[in-house]
Amino acid sequence: MSEGLAGPDAPDGGDLGVDRPAAGSPAAAVVHALTERAQTLAVVESLTGGLLASALVDVAGASAVFRGGLVVYATDLKASLAAVPAGLLAQRGPVDPDVALAMAEGGRVRCAADWALATTGVAGPQPQGGKPVGRLYVAVVGPGVRQVRRLDLGRGRDAVRAASVTAALRLLILQLRGLPPAEGT
Repeated sequence: MSEGLAGPDAPDGGDLGVDRPAAGSPAAAVVHALTERAQTLAVVESLTGGLLASALVDVAGASAVFRGGLVVYATDLKASLAAVPAGLLAQRGPVDPDVALAMAEGGRVRCAADWALATTGVAGPQPQGGKPVGRLYVAVVGPGVRQVRRLDLGRGRDAVRAASVTAALRLLILQLRGLPPAEGT
């Protein structure tokens, strides 16, 4: 029973400074747009390690549209869980636009969702497989849509991961609005 609670035990986080996503956040825009369309979403994450799913479920009402997701940090899990062709991974490595698209498609199928987002890249601190720190790909797959965007961010690990989440959400928002992705989205 939480009636009358204040401070850290309060249902709203009290004085812990727990932030709620702003009504105008990219995650909120995605949840609301999908709710209006009665469509669902799944995510497949590598470098973001669950941040994308977390951003979505922080939005009130997300359960109406968010089916779930996969965190496939290890390369072999991209094949076994997200259905990325092992040959593609062997040939190009995990940080590749076609791998990002395959991750999204695999997540869409495995989670039985209308839409899926995927993130893969190098957050740092060291380059990986010849790819520089800050190189990442975000992909969206949905009804008649297969889009991927490359970003090259020269920032720290946390900033790269956060920017990946925002970029993926914005890419989906543009697709839902029927707009072409802007350069660098």
